[in-house]
Amino acid sequence: MGEKVAAGAFDLSDRQRYRRKLQQCLAGLARLLDEKRFDRPRNLMGLEIELNLTGSDGLPRMMNAEVLERIASQDFQTELGMFNLEVNIAPHGLGGRVLDQLAEELRTGLNYAHRKANEVDAGIVMIGILPTLAQDDLVSSNLSAVDRYMLLNDQMVAARGEDFHLDIEGVERLTCTSASIAPEAACTSVQLHLQVTPGRFADVWNAAQAVAAAQIAVGANAPFLFGRELWRESRPPLFLQATDTRPPELQAQGVRPRTWFGERWITKPYDLFEENLRYFPALLPLCDDEEPLRVIEEGGVPALSELVLHNGTVYRWNRPVYGIADGVPHLRVENRVLPAGPTVTDVIANVAFYYGVVRALAEDSRPVWSRLPFESAAANFDAACRHGIDAELEWPRSARFGGVARVPAVDLVRNELLPLASAGLDAWGVAPVDRDYYLGVIEERCKLRVNGASWQVATFHRALESGLTREAALAATTRRYCELMHQGDPVHTWPVGVLPDAVAASG
Repeated sequence: MGEKVAAGAFDLSDRQRYRRKLQQCLAGLARLLDEKRFDRPRNLMGLEIELNLTGSDGLPRMMNAEVLERIASQDFQTELGMFNLEVNIAPHGLGGRVLDQLAEELRTGLNYAHRKANEVDAGIVMIGILPTLAQDDLVSSNLSAVDRYMLLNDQMVAARGEDFHLDIEGVERLTCTSASIAPEAACTSVQLHLQVTPGRFADVWNAAQAVAAAQIAVGANAPFLFGRELWRESRPPLFLQATDTRPPELQAQGVRPRTWFGERWITKPYDLFEENLRYFPALLPLCDDEEPLRVIEEGGVPALSELVLHNGTVYRWNRPVYGIADGVPHLRVENRVLPAGPTVTDVIANVAFYYGVVRALAEDSRPVWSRLPFESAAANFDAACRHGIDAELEWPRSARFGGVARVPAVDLVRNELLPLASAGLDAWGVAPVDRDYYLGVIEERCKLRVNGASWQVATFHRALESGLTREAALAATTRRYCELMHQGDPVHTWPVGVLPDAVAASG
C-alpha cells in the first residue's frame, strides 16, 4: 500500500461510493482479462526486503527518517515502524547470472545503508523479528510519521473497536494487548514478486501456496518476541493478531481475518480479487475520479486505484497484484512468506529455491494441488511456523502409492523439492554455477538442521547457560547475529554462542 494518502475522517457516503467503485474496478479487471489485454511473458521478478535499525547495544533505534535522509536513495523507503526501512531491488529477468547479480546489488546497497546508519549510531539488520524489541517499543508514537500509516492505524483500531490482543503459545506463551497496530512493525520480511500471464497465474499461485510451508521450514528466522521464545517463525501469528480487526464475537462467527492463508485452490486470478471484495470491508475508502469501464471503452488502461488500495489491506501470504508498466497492465504473484535475513547469501538461496520450485510445480502435468487437500497446505504452513526446520509436513505420495504422507520437512526438501527447484531454475535459464551454489545452501541447512531461528535459539540458550540474564542474553545474541550477518557467511556455517567479552561485560 505505497500510495500517498491524506489523513482524514470517512462518512457513510464515502464508504458507499468506495464500494461502488470497487465493483466497477472488479468489472474492469474482468473486462481486461476477457479481452486479453495483459502483458506478454517477460520472466520478470522483483525483490523487497524490510529491515531493522539497531544501535551498537543491539536495541532498536527509532530513527528511520534520519537514516533515510543520509542514505538519500529511492531504493530505500520508510516502513511501518520508526525502526524499520525497506529496500527495493529493481525488477530483473529470470535467467543467466541473475542470482549473483541480485546478491551483489543487495550487498552493495545494504553496506552503503549500513555505513550511513553508522553515522548516527545505528546499523542495518536483516532478521524476521528483532529479539530485543520490547512491548514499550511497539506503540503508536513509534509508527513512522507518514499519513498512510497513521490513517491505516486509525481505521483498523476503529474497525476493531477495542485493543488488539496478542496470545501466542509456543515454547513459551506471550499474552498482551496493544492500543494500535504497532506490533505489526516487528514483522520484517522478504517479498518476492513474479510477473505472470493471466493464463499461468492460478498455477503459479497454487504452487506458491503449496510450497509456502517448505519455505518457512528452511527459512524461519523469528523465534522471539517481547523476550519470549515462541514459534520458530513467529511473524505469521503476530501479523494475524496485530492486524485482526475482528472483535471476539466476529472471530467466533468464523469471519475471516485480514491476514489470511486462504481456503481453496483457485482456477483464475479473478477469484482472489473477487474474494477480497466479498469478504473484507474497506479500511481506506479513498476514491479517485477514474471511471474504469469508460477508460477501457476508450482504449485506455485503467489504474483500478480503489481495487489496488483495497488489495493492499488484505494480507494474504501469497497476494495477487495488479500493476501497469509502460502503459500495459500486468499481474504478479507477491510471495510474502519469508522473513528477512540472515545474510545476503541466505536471502538469495531462499530466492533461488522459491523461483525454481514454483516454476517446476506450476508446470507439473500432475499438479500437487490436485493431490494435496488445501486444508493440508494450510496445516503445513502452521506446522512449519511452529517448528521450523524440525517440522513435519503432509505431501502427496508418489503415483504408485497415492494419498498423502507425513514427512520431515528436511527430507521433503532434499529428496523432492530441491531437484524440482533445480529443474525449475534450468527452465528459467539460470546459470548452473549459481543454481548449484545457492540451492546448495538450502541443502546444507537441511543436512545440518540449521536456519536463522535454530541458530538464534541455540545461541540464546548458550548465553543463558553462561550466566547472562534473559535480557542480556537476547541483546548479546542480537549483537552476535549482527556481526555474523555483516560478515556474510551463510547461517548454517555460523558458530553457536556469543563472544566471551559479551559474558564478561555483563558480569
